[in-house]
Amino acid sequence: MKKAVISPSTFKFLKSISKNNNRDWFNANKDQYIAAYENMIAFADALLDEMNKHDKIETSSGKQSLYRIYKDTRFSNDKTPYKSSWSGGFSRATKQLRGGYYFHIEPGNSFAGGGFRGPKPEDLKRIRQDIDLNSEDWKKLLANKTLKKTFGNMRGKQVASAPRGYAKDHPAIEQLRHKQFIFRHNFSDKEVLSPDFAKKLSKTFKDLRPFFDYMSEVLTTDLNGISIV
Repeated sequence: MKKAVISPSTFKFLKSISKNNNRDWFNANKDQYIAAYENMIAFADALLDEMNKHDKIETSSGKQSLYRIYKDTRFSNDKTPYKSSWSGGFSRATKQLRGGYYFHIEPGNSFAGGGFRGPKPEDLKRIRQDIDLNSEDWKKLLANKTLKKTFGNMRGKQVASAPRGYAKDHPAIEQLRHKQFIFRHNFSDKEVLSPDFAKKLSKTFKDLRPFFDYMSEVLTTDLNGISIV
């Protein structure tokens, strides 16, 4: 495994850019950006090594997992040009394995996330069909000890009322209202800067597997349980 830790200087860069979010400062301090970026690549490579011990990841490298620090401001009221965080994501390999992993590194606001942020319409329809038909299974799934201890309750945007075709008094209406299916676990700055953070973050992602395993089965089969991939 590649050994890498998130450097305090990487945190220092993020704090600095949050206070000096302009191109002049960034260009004058680009060496700080490059050092922080290289540190995050090394960390993401180490994390990827850990992830591949318990899951199949199609993201080929730590560098590929990282999102750009440059913001797209075309459709935003916030015109600051840079993010004040590092973030990245890993995609699971093959059509049989569903769900994605996300990590966000920011002083005072670091977290691991995962799930289904923007499911395709056909996937959302299939998920709701399963919730409707197997509400007790969903109750057990969301009460899974590992999932609950690490992530708490499922998050994500919901429709205001019952989705079309479902009764407002459906026993699983809270789950049916979801149009995102997301889990989040927060980390302290001390945890993020610790030598074993790559392993800790990987373990946190692994704790999502009860949910991902269930969802993978749902999204790769029809209502009769026959494979569709």
